[in-house]
Amino acid sequence: MSMPSTSVDRAEPSKSIRKKWFNASRKEALWFYVLISPWLIGFLCFVFGPMIASFVISLMKWDLLTPAKYVGFKNYSKAIHRDPLFWQSLKVTVTYSIFSVPLGLIFSLALALLLNQATRGMRLFRTIFYMPAVVSGVSVMVLWMWIFNPQIGLLNTVLGYFGINGPGWIFDPKWAMPSLIIMSLWGIGGGMIIWLAGLKGISPMLYEAANLDGANAWQRFRNVTVPMLTPTIFFNLVMGIVGALQTFGEAYVMTKGGPMNSTLFFNYYLFQNAFENFNMGYASALAWFLFVIILALTLVVVKSSNAWVYYEGERK
Repeated sequence: MSMPSTSVDRAEPSKSIRKKWFNASRKEALWFYVLISPWLIGFLCFVFGPMIASFVISLMKWDLLTPAKYVGFKNYSKAIHRDPLFWQSLKVTVTYSIFSVPLGLIFSLALALLLNQATRGMRLFRTIFYMPAVVSGVSVMVLWMWIFNPQIGLLNTVLGYFGINGPGWIFDPKWAMPSLIIMSLWGIGGGMIIWLAGLKGISPMLYEAANLDGANAWQRFRNVTVPMLTPTIFFNLVMGIVGALQTFGEAYVMTKGGPMNSTLFFNYYLFQNAFENFNMGYASALAWFLFVIILALTLVVVKSSNAWVYYEGERK
C-alpha cells in the first residue's frame, strides 16, 4: 500500500531544481568572465591603469629628469587662473568643433542622399567619395599645405583666374581656422558610409505612404527620412564631437599652433607641455580637463537623445 506524499517530499525536487539552476548560472557567469578576461586584462593594463597614473602625475610637478614633487591641485589651478594659453587653446578647439561638426554632418548626409540613388555606376562613385577618408592623415595634411600655399597653392591659383587675390589661408591669423574647417570636409566619406547604412534601413513603404498622402520631396525628407535617421544622427554627432575635440595632427603638421596661436588646439598645447616643455604634471592635468569636457558633452547628447532619437520598434 503506497503512502501519501508529504509537503517535504514535494519540496525536495524543487530544491534540487533550484540547486541545478544555481550551479548552471554560476558556471555560465564563470565562463563569461573567462572569455572576456583578455579584454578585461587589456583594459586594466592599458586604459584604466594609465588613467589612474595620469591623475596621480597631474598632482605632481615632474620634468622626467628630477624626482616628482607633490603639488596637489596647483596644476589645475594654474590652468584656470594663470595660463592664458589654456583658455586660448580651449577657445580654438571649441570654435573648430562648433563649425566643423555640423558642416561635416550636413555635407556627408547630402553626399549620402546623392549616392543613395538607384543609378548605374553608383558603386564606383561611392568608392571614389569614400577613398579620401582612408588616406593616411599626414599625407593628406601635406597635400593641403600645398593647396593652401598663398603663392603657388591650388586654391589661390584658381581664384587668380577669376581676378581674385586669395588670402594667406593657414599663414593668416584670420584665415587659419576657416582653412582647417574647410579641410575637415575632406574626410566626410567616413560619415557618408554611416548615413548610407541608415538610409538603406528605411522601409520604402514609408515613402509610399507619404506619396499617397501627397507629400512632396521636402516633406518626405523632413517627416520620414530625418526621423528614421535620428539614430544615425546621434551616432555621427557623438563621434564628431569626440573627434573634433581631440584634433591634433592639423596643428602639429600644418600650423604648429598657427600665427598668433590662432590654431593652438587643446591637444597640441597638451603635447607642447608634455614633450617640448617636459612639464608632465601640467600636461596630465590638461588631459583630465579634456577628458571631463568630452565626457560632459557626450553625456549631454546621450541624455537628450530620449527626446529626439527614434528607434524603430520602440514603444514610447
